[in-house]
Amino acid sequence: MSVEAGKAGLDLGEDWPSRWTVTWKSGSGQVSCPVRDLIRTPMVDGDPIRHFSWRREQGHRPGLQFLVSTGRHHGAESLEEARLLLALDFAGDLVDVVSQPLRLRFGTAEKRRSHTPDFLAVTRSGVWLIDVRPEPLIKEEDRESFAAAAEVALACGWHYVVVARWRDHVLSVLDALSSRRRPLSDPLGLRPGLMASARQGLTFGELAATAAYEPLARAQLLHLLWHRRLGVDLAEPLGDRSPVVVA
Repeated sequence: MSVEAGKAGLDLGEDWPSRWTVTWKSGSGQVSCPVRDLIRTPMVDGDPIRHFSWRREQGHRPGLQFLVSTGRHHGAESLEEARLLLALDFAGDLVDVVSQPLRLRFGTAEKRRSHTPDFLAVTRSGVWLIDVRPEPLIKEEDRESFAAAAEVALACGWHYVVVARWRDHVLSVLDALSSRRRPLSDPLGLRPGLMASARQGLTFGELAATAAYEPLARAQLLHLLWHRRLGVDLAEPLGDRSPVVVA
């Protein structure tokens, strides 16, 4: 979603990077600096700036999401955030990710405000500052916070994105692929044959049918797709008629 709508109320006058501040956690303490100095920091790493809370009858479901890319669990404050972590894990270029990475104190035309973005993701193609908020829940104040975070990301040479909605089929496809993302043995030696058959331009269903044990072949195909040994067009739902190619 575009964050331009929230930019109008921000204090972006001369030398705003000296007035806006960022705080993050490093070791057992917290470190603060103006955005101007954060520009010279290669990346923000460490622990979440705030704790995840669990209580009865709360409206969201925090938890931990394991990522194959990093080999460890990462905190998420909601199911929407957990889904975003799964998508980052699938994206293939993820190096590391920090939940609730920093607290931004920024100025508006009326007052000083604070905002804590949801994730800082370090990838091989750059650093991404990410907020997650379902589109129906976004308020005007949120748009202003998102616009402020986007300005900080731009100043630091990072990318910024608000994850507000998904295509209808994306989450079910990610769930199917992630079921086979962990290390998977191949005692029947199905993978070489599947890889060879994939060069013939077959669909997912046709490819699975070339193996002697089709149900096991389907599990191997999902594993190969997750790990980019094979490729498929995920702009459409994944099914038996989806063309599969060698990555």
